[in-house]
Amino acid sequence: MLSEFLLSEMTRLAQQDALPLHRQLYEALRRALLDGKLAAGERLPSSRDLAQDLNLSRNTVVAAINQLTVEGYLVSQVGSGTYVADSVPKATPRPAAVTQQQAGQLSRRGEALASTFCANQLEVQPFTPGIADFSAFPVALWQRLQNKHWRMTYPDMLDYNDSGGYAPLRRAVADYLRVFRSVQLDADQVIITSGTQQSLELCAQLLADHGDTVWVEDPAYWGAVKAFMATGLSMHAVPVDQQGIAPGSDDAHPVPKLIYVTPSHQYPTGAVMSLSRRHQLLACAAQHKAWILEDDYDSEFRFSGPPISSLEGLDKDGCVLYMGTFSKVLYPGLKLGYLVVPKPLVGAFKQAHYDLNRPGQMPLQAALAEFIEMGHFSSALRRARQTYAERRAALVNALAPCLQDPKAGVYVGGAEQGLHLCLRLPDRVDDQALAQRLGQQGLTVRPLSAYCLHREDLRGLVMGYGYAPLAAIERYGPTVARAVVAAI
Repeated sequence: MLSEFLLSEMTRLAQQDALPLHRQLYEALRRALLDGKLAAGERLPSSRDLAQDLNLSRNTVVAAINQLTVEGYLVSQVGSGTYVADSVPKATPRPAAVTQQQAGQLSRRGEALASTFCANQLEVQPFTPGIADFSAFPVALWQRLQNKHWRMTYPDMLDYNDSGGYAPLRRAVADYLRVFRSVQLDADQVIITSGTQQSLELCAQLLADHGDTVWVEDPAYWGAVKAFMATGLSMHAVPVDQQGIAPGSDDAHPVPKLIYVTPSHQYPTGAVMSLSRRHQLLACAAQHKAWILEDDYDSEFRFSGPPISSLEGLDKDGCVLYMGTFSKVLYPGLKLGYLVVPKPLVGAFKQAHYDLNRPGQMPLQAALAEFIEMGHFSSALRRARQTYAERRAALVNALAPCLQDPKAGVYVGGAEQGLHLCLRLPDRVDDQALAQRLGQQGLTVRPLSAYCLHREDLRGLVMGYGYAPLAAIERYGPTVARAVVAAI
């Protein structure tokens, strides 16, 4: 029976990973599809029936089904129901278990990648199990746009693409960045990638050699650490303070080839790089003839204070490569991002992107370009800003009981922007033990110390509010506050 399989799979996932309920159900349904528990063309039980059988909220079920629909596993027929797509691959026998001898054959780099900064432990997801906000994504409209471009598709739209991406989409990205992020560019400098990870890997492969040094912020974004590790670069951790990355005299050697920063909203502390620090970093890059990789991953969501222009917008020497993603505004599984490269590098980057990655997905890019041109992206962004602003305010308010005594050393960092904040704690608090205690209560928070490369002086809780419904924040936020008060 489908419900029994889903319950069994969700139980296994809950024991293995701290995933929110909608993600557990998504993974379980996806496994049922790939294992042939549901055949192509078969009708799914209604969301109401599934919610009742699995003892879940209907919104949780709808969120999982919508995500699988967006990814093409399911198709929805108005008035009829939801069906397994004909394109879902047939079930194939699972390979035999890997022997102990085979498991030990990873390279040293492979061992490091498999054991360092594991994403399921560090990704900022709900601080409490809840409904992912991308459940509000206009799936029906998106499907119509995709279907339209599949019907109109010319043969060359089904091939690889060596131009850096669909031209109307690159123009739309350039127009957006020019107006809202003060990036100096034309459309030819935009390269459409599969997301920030691919953008980082492309930069590392083209701008540095094996063993070259890359400066990374400490604490660090796990995805960047993985990308640089995979491309054989030597990472040098530079501490972050309240104004962003803060290189000192001890960081002059080895000389960096690349400098990776998240200046608009440092990940994970939330620090915003000051204007003076931005100029200092640009001067430092010019001095060392280094490239700056600016990851502007959530700049769309700024809730207070004046707007902050990009680091690239201040660059007079052409040493900044700027990258962003559509995943935060639309949905994570979209897997489309963009990389803006200086004009002298455009030809080389397009050629290497084609040779290394064989980019495609042109009908998907065409659908996204029309989605932007029709104003739907702006509408989605406005709705998201309002929603996240409400959740951010509710979370800060819920944490108030642990913020009342200034002598306690507890304060909120990075709440002016983005989809997460950092609750900073005094050094004497064991943030990993605190996060584990909250996890036992079903609340997913991340210890700040787990993001550190070399530093041992940071304690805190990294809390995402973008994926937690408002009611859950108001209900469970005080639980976090009480746990913090007890710990200090």
